[in-house]
Amino acid sequence: MIRPKTEEEIALMREPCRIVKECLAFVGERICAGMTTKEVDDLVYRFIKAEGAEPSCLGYYGYPASACVSVNEVVVHGIPDGRVLEEGDIVSVDLCAYKNGFHGDGARTFCIGQVSPQNQKLVRVTEECFFHGIDGLKAGTPLYDISYRVQQYAEKNGFSVIRSYTGHGIGREMHEDPGVPNFGRRGTGPRLEAGTVICVEPMIAAGGWRVKVKDDGWTAVMADGKCAAHYENTLVIREDGVEILTL
Repeated sequence: MIRPKTEEEIALMREPCRIVKECLAFVGERICAGMTTKEVDDLVYRFIKAEGAEPSCLGYYGYPASACVSVNEVVVHGIPDGRVLEEGDIVSVDLCAYKNGFHGDGARTFCIGQVSPQNQKLVRVTEECFFHGIDGLKAGTPLYDISYRVQQYAEKNGFSVIRSYTGHGIGREMHEDPGVPNFGRRGTGPRLEAGTVICVEPMIAAGGWRVKVKDDGWTAVMADGKCAAHYENTLVIREDGVEILTL
């Protein structure tokens, strides 16, 4: 069931969303070749705790870290460990903060040093998919208009959209209704009401869209071994547009 938030609830969500925004910027300024993915996760943990919040991912259904740190062919849910980041890698960092009884969620894909032109394009187009997906979004828009626009933009640029994982509603729970897929048919799905808070998160692949999950039960990798990128923000549907809480 999709439940729009009150203005009082949205006001409480601003703080965890601010923390997510600033934490992603903090990581982006520091992530570099030679770091391990565990060191990236440590940055996230320390930042969120210093802001008086909790890292929502830590312990979520047993997840062992504060962030998902996904390198190259890992599309989502990469568990931070001793993997060393190398020049030319692309690294998606997905994190969520809990404060004031609410969650905020966001993700960015960072380029480590000089990356290939193809991966530069992949990272850029993934971010552009987000903004293309929400173009014209406002109260009354059918949900899958977002999905359609993300898919069309990704495929026009020669990429594919991940189908196994979606965006989602968010609030007192990290994942709420509705699911927000990155593929779909325009003009379909529930019409979004003002006050609905969702996470739109294009996950875009350089090759095919099929994904497999490693034996750890979390790490989702591209079946063809090609790279993928991820970009996410938490936003509120308004009568005349959207308000992005993590920008």
